[in-house]
Amino acid sequence: MSAGMTVPILNASGCLDALTAPEVATSLDAFVTKTVTPLPREGNTPPRIAETDHWMLNSIGLQNPGIDVFSTEVLPRLRALGIPLWVSVGGFSAADYRLVCERLDELDGVEVIELNLSCPNVEEAPETVSELVAASRLATDKPLYAKLSPASWDIAELARAVAAAGVDGLSLVNTVRGLALESETLRPRLALGPGGASGPALKPIALACVFACASAVDLPIVGMGGVMSGRDALDLVAAGASAVSLGTVLFADPAAAGRVRGELASEARSRGYRSAAEIRGVAHGSALLSRTSSEQAT
Repeated sequence: MSAGMTVPILNASGCLDALTAPEVATSLDAFVTKTVTPLPREGNTPPRIAETDHWMLNSIGLQNPGIDVFSTEVLPRLRALGIPLWVSVGGFSAADYRLVCERLDELDGVEVIELNLSCPNVEEAPETVSELVAASRLATDKPLYAKLSPASWDIAELARAVAAAGVDGLSLVNTVRGLALESETLRPRLALGPGGASGPALKPIALACVFACASAVDLPIVGMGGVMSGRDALDLVAAGASAVSLGTVLFADPAAAGRVRGELASEARSRGYRSAAEIRGVAHGSALLSRTSSEQAT
């Protein structure tokens, strides 16, 4: 990779509302929306967020206004921010994914569609992830990224499957299923019981998934999970990520994008690299000097 390349910093879907915190969104290299479904969803019953040691649990349940309102009211306001937009897409069947992707394909300002194939807080579609990707691929020519679950027994094989079905990149990883209990009642702290666990403790799991998928497929990877610092981001890049997303850290440190970007650059320079992008894949024994690049992530 050339010396001028950088590692883009994004947000993990659902961890930032760009319209209520535009100054945070514009500090990113691209903004990823909350997941959009065909019909509006109110989400799960509260309480649906709980903090534990090293983790945050959430059970939001894909709350969103639906593709109609998103297209006519939300997207124009997001475009006005002047930053690259990724739209996260979800559903409960291949037809749902196809419908939303068809609508997004017609809209200007949507640079990438991220397929949420792994939300732990809602019922899953009956089709395989490959079938969901194939239906989405037929509906749009826009770049498709598949967001995969770290709970997959063989995530490398899953990456090969979605690559064969037509994705242009991977987002790794989504949350893992977790449970927290109240200290007095010993009842679940979330209304629905388990939720998606994110936070610093997710980092080793994310690293393992990025490492495995980078070995399996020749696609750009957005690494996420437990990123709190530039060193965390550096580790994901070394494992094979070409971009990094910030999640839970944004709740505690809204200015994290600038800080992590600076720390990442400093970590790379301290190791003798001209840019963090040059470190991509060094955990595999050598940099991943292939057709994938950090620039493809935006």
